[in-house]
Amino acid sequence: MPSIKDPEVKILATYSLTLQSDYPSEEDDAWRESPFNWIRTRRSSRQRGAIGEKLVSGYLALKGFDVTRSPDAGADRVVGGKRAEIKMSTLWEGGFYKFQQLRDQNYDFALCLGISPFDAHCWVLPKDVILDSWANEFAGITSQHGGVSGTDTAWLSVYPDDAPEWLNKWGGRLSNAVGLISEITDQEPLI
Repeated sequence: MPSIKDPEVKILATYSLTLQSDYPSEEDDAWRESPFNWIRTRRSSRQRGAIGEKLVSGYLALKGFDVTRSPDAGADRVVGGKRAEIKMSTLWEGGFYKFQQLRDQNYDFALCLGISPFDAHCWVLPKDVILDSWANEFAGITSQHGGVSGTDTAWLSVYPDDAPEWLNKWGGRLSNAVGLISEITDQEPLI
């Protein structure tokens, strides 16, 4: 491990260590033995997003769906000929998922995968449902950024054990989401 040479940086680093105990560790007890813990510890949001895309793509491929990369930035993947935007959230400290950066782009549906320490949830939301709900400030889809230019991104907050009634139609359990993807794509899962 390289040592710090600059004396001012040494002072700052030493003081930093005194603050460390004031902030909870990424390794909280709920996630310690989780098979998903590696996803949430010390990863940037961009890296987590890439992991989410790979995780969803691999899972759907294992289920027998035809999954390819999108040819453009309007969607993340093409599943059975339908354009999919993939959003992943690990469970926040308050017990909810927050699916971020929902936009009006060129996709047919957004697949929102929520990862808890020992569980997973998934909602498959057609783009028009997202846009209609967002426009009406309905059921947890709100603008992510404030101000005049804050209408380009939204986020959805979901308590998995207390999801809004309207959201139940669009998934919840992984098996429900797989069924919805099957309906949207006209592909039957293999397993």
